[in-house]
Amino acid sequence: MQIDLKGKRVVVTGASKGIGRSIALACADAGAAVSVCARGRAALDKTAAEIAARGVEAHAAECDLADKHAIAPYIAAAADALGGIDILVNNASGFGLADDETGWAKSLDIDVMATVRASHAAIPFMEKAGGGAILNISSIAGYAASARTAPYAAVKAAVINYTMSQALMLAPKKIRVNAIAPGFIEFPGGMWEERKTSNPQLYNAILRSIPWGRLGRPEEIATVAAFLCSGAASWVTGQTLTVDGGQMLG
Repeated sequence: MQIDLKGKRVVVTGASKGIGRSIALACADAGAAVSVCARGRAALDKTAAEIAARGVEAHAAECDLADKHAIAPYIAAAADALGGIDILVNNASGFGLADDETGWAKSLDIDVMATVRASHAAIPFMEKAGGGAILNISSIAGYAASARTAPYAAVKAAVINYTMSQALMLAPKKIRVNAIAPGFIEFPGGMWEERKTSNPQLYNAILRSIPWGRLGRPEEIATVAAFLCSGAASWVTGQTLTVDGGQMLG
């Protein structure tokens, strides 16, 4: 099946590397104009160049998604650059792992509130377009208790629940809302690549827990994301799709 996003305007937050970058490129490959944001200018510029190389409109802007005053201006700038917004992908994570004030603040500010704030800012543009789609990136961590990453697990569970509520609230506006719960994803410069050398015992334990026998790749999340954002998923809303190589089966 060919995923077609020609004529669509897509915004992807936290998109300079990893899953966000791969989603942005998958949407560009499907013909969409794409805006990306993150905090690091150099990586953003590289991603924007990769998007533009697909022959579509590319926009990139620095945005600290933990800053509630920065999100609406970024969304407005993206809409101006692309000529509107049809699709929003809330991908950014604060990766608040420790059960302390800092861990909870990172998780709540970015994983939860940035999702809420970016959605609120983008919805008027989707309404103007006659409808659209929001995709929230959660995690399989949101399905289970976690002694190692309690804040991260809790906020990813909140994202799953909020996805259902958003879908219910926004259906009358013809805006679909779905989520993906990725398993553990490995990519250059990512957390699990680092853990392979810094904590091989943990890395290998995770590896043994995945029936497919390896960690996932960002592109494998991106393909599913492009489908959920496209017209091919026109009757799918309020759902969280697990993409984890069978990791949760164990």
